Amino acid sequence: MNTGCTAPQHEQMMKISSQEWLLIFYSVPAHPVSGRMRIWRRLAKAGAVPLKGAVYILPANDENRELFQWIIGEVKSLGGDGSFVQTSRIETLTDSEVRELFRAQRDTEYRDLAKSIDSLERKVLSGRKGAVAGMRDSATGILATLRKTYDEIHSRDFFDAFAGKDLEKRIRAIESELKEVKDSGPEKLSPLTRKDPKAYQQKVWVTRKRPFIDRMASAWLIRRFIDRAAKFRFIDEKDILSLAKGEVAFDIQGGEFTHHGELCTFEVFVRSFGIKDRAVRKIAEIVHDLDVKDDRYGNSAGSGIEEILTGIRKTVKEDTDMLEKGMAVFEMMYQSRT
Repeated sequence: MNTGCTAPQHEQMMKISSQEWLLIFYSVPAHPVSGRMRIWRRLAKAGAVPLKGAVYILPANDENRELFQWIIGEVKSLGGDGSFVQTSRIETLTDSEVRELFRAQRDTEYRDLAKSIDSLERKVLSGRKGAVAGMRDSATGILATLRKTYDEIHSRDFFDAFAGKDLEKRIRAIESELKEVKDSGPEKLSPLTRKDPKAYQQKVWVTRKRPFIDRMASAWLIRRFIDRAAKFRFIDEKDILSLAKGEVAFDIQGGEFTHHGELCTFEVFVRSFGIKDRAVRKIAEIVHDLDVKDDRYGNSAGSGIEEILTGIRKTVKEDTDMLEKGMAVFEMMYQSRT
C-alpha cells in the first residue's frame, strides 16, 4: 500500500508514534529550602516540563533515566520520597500536546536570549567598524556567554522549538563580524575635536529610522544643550551621502557625530561640546551601558529605562513621534537628577 511518505518521513512518523515518556513523582520536606531548589534546578537544566504539582516529564532515554534515578536518591536523602515510570501513553494528553509543552518552555527561554542577541547585533552589525573595533573584547565576552546559553537551551530543545530556529545563524553572523574586525586589526581613531554650539544652530539633525536608546538620548541632548530649534529627519544608512545643506548626521555610519571607539554617540556629543552638567554625566553612564552593553558603569537604573523605551518603540509607528516620546523620558530623567 502506498502511504505517500518517503522512507525518511515514514521513519520519522514511526519515531513519533512510538514516543516513550519518563514521569517522575516526588515530595520533599519544606525545609531546607536549598534541597528543594537543588532538585528543581536539576530538572529545569535537563529541560523537564512540569505536568501537575511535583510531576515532571522528559522524553525516555538512558540519560534521562539516569537523571531521574539520581533525583530520587537525592529526594530520599532529604527525607522525602518519590518514584518514576516509563510510559508510552498519557491518558489526558496526546503526544503532540506534550511536545507542545516542551516547545512552549523552550520558546520562552529562546525569546529571553533573543533580546540579548538583538542588543549585541545592533552594536556589532551596525557597520561602524571603528566602534566595533573599540568594543571587540567586551563584545567577544558577551557573545561567548550568549553562545553558552544558546547551547544549553538547545541541548534540552528536544522538539525543535520555533523561537530557536534562527538564533544559531544570528550568533554565527556576529562571530564572523568580530573575527573580521580582529583580522583587520584595530582602527586608528582620530581624537575628538571641540565643537562650537554657535555653528550648530537651527539645523536639521539626521539619523537612522526606528530610533532607540542612543538616538533618543542624543536627540534630547541636542535640543536641550546644543540647538534648541533642532529639527530631526530619518533616513536609511545608504542615503548618508545625500544630505542637504544645513543637515547634520548623527548615530549613523559616516555621520559627523557617531560612535567613537568605545564611546556611544551620546558620550561623543557630551565630549565634543564640552557639556559639564553633572546630571548629564549620570545619564551618559546609563546610555553607555544600555547601548554598548559592556556594563562599564553597572547602573541598575538602566533596565527600567530600557523597558520604557522598548515599549515606546513597539507601540508608536511614526519615527518622529517615537523620538519625541523617547526625548520626553530623558527629560524626566534629567529633571529627577537636578
